[in-house]
Amino acid sequence: MSLLKDSALRSVLGIGPEELKGACMFLQGAVYCWCKNRPQEWFALRDLMGGENTYWLNTPLAPVYRKHSGLPDGDAFIAAGKDAGWILKRVIAEDAREFDTRKAELVRQYRWLSPHAGQS
Repeated sequence: MSLLKDSALRSVLGIGPEELKGACMFLQGAVYCWCKNRPQEWFALRDLMGGENTYWLNTPLAPVYRKHSGLPDGDAFIAAGKDAGWILKRVIAEDAREFDTRKAELVRQYRWLSPHAGQS
């Protein structure tokens, strides 16, 4: 496991295996982009998929939101965010690189522990 601290992983139910695989690959790409452009900075799902990236239609995260479509919009948004957060945690736990994790600002955050940190 590539998380430095023991941390439970949960399965996300209600989406198919291929949909889950697509969501994992999509989030893995987002993690790689973050680590390349902002090494050593803490991040959470909301940093990768919130703000300008909140509109998940036609992305591999759409099935995660759709599974909650019976809930009121605000509740569906929150529930989808929690599920996507669990998927992100699994992606990071299975990554070959090493990450630190913490709970801060009401969310789970991660930071890549680059072997080149501090080098010029």
